[in-house]
Amino acid sequence: MSRWQQWFSLFWFRRPERLGARGERLAARFLRQRGMRILARNHRNRLGEIDLIALDQRTIVFVEVRTRTGSHHGLPAETISLKKQETLTRAALCFLKKHGWLDSPARFDVVTIVWGNPEATEEIQHIPNAFPARE
Repeated sequence: MSRWQQWFSLFWFRRPERLGARGERLAARFLRQRGMRILARNHRNRLGEIDLIALDQRTIVFVEVRTRTGSHHGLPAETISLKKQETLTRAALCFLKKHGWLDSPARFDVVTIVWGNPEATEEIQHIPNAFPARE
C-alpha cells in the first residue's frame, strides 16, 4: 500500500471514529504530562457526552477535545457552538450532582489538535477555562 493510500484510508474511511479517538488519547496524555489526573473518558449521561474529565489540583476540569487534519475550515476551537457549550454544561452539572461534587470548583477546557500527516502531530493547544458554564 502506498503512503498516499495509507494516509487516505486512515483519515477518510471511518475518519470521525478513528481521528477523534486518537485525538482524545493524545489529549489525555498531554494533560497528564501537565499534572492533571484523568477521572473519566467519553463520559455519557442522559444529558450529553464529555470527552475527558480531569482533576487539576482541586478543580474538576471538563475537557472538550477537537481534532482536525487541517485548519482550512477554521480553527478547531471555533467549532464549539453555544448549543454545544450548553450541552456540556448540563452534562457536567449532572456529573457533579451524581458524585456529590457540587461545591467543588470546576471549569471547561478545550484541547485542539491539528494533524498534518498520520505520523506526526503538528499542533496541540490547551485552552484552560475556554468558556463559562451556559444555561
